Amino acid sequence: MEELTVSLRALRAVAADFPALPAPSVHVSPIFPNRLELSLHDDLRAFEPWRLALGIACEDVRLGTQSGGRTWVLEAGADFAGASVWLTAFSAVPKGGGDA
Repeated sequence: MEELTVSLRALRAVAADFPALPAPSVHVSPIFPNRLELSLHDDLRAFEPWRLALGIACEDVRLGTQSGGRTWVLEAGADFAGASVWLTAFSAVPKGGGDA
């Protein structure tokens, strides 16, 4: 577990600093030991408070689609508490919503 110290410390800081934010799915891995991944599913609106909390600039957010254009994806990264934090949100494209 020692190799995950940086990402787990960042997770602890995120939990302590932002308890009122929507709970994300969390991923840490020894493959990328200094990375903390936060994923938000089914509600793109949850991305914005996290973006603000992590200090990510609007211009650093990427909007795209996946699953043949059926899913919108917002992605951005930031350094936080010594870790590289990657924030991703997914939401189904509304019927007739088209590409992002």
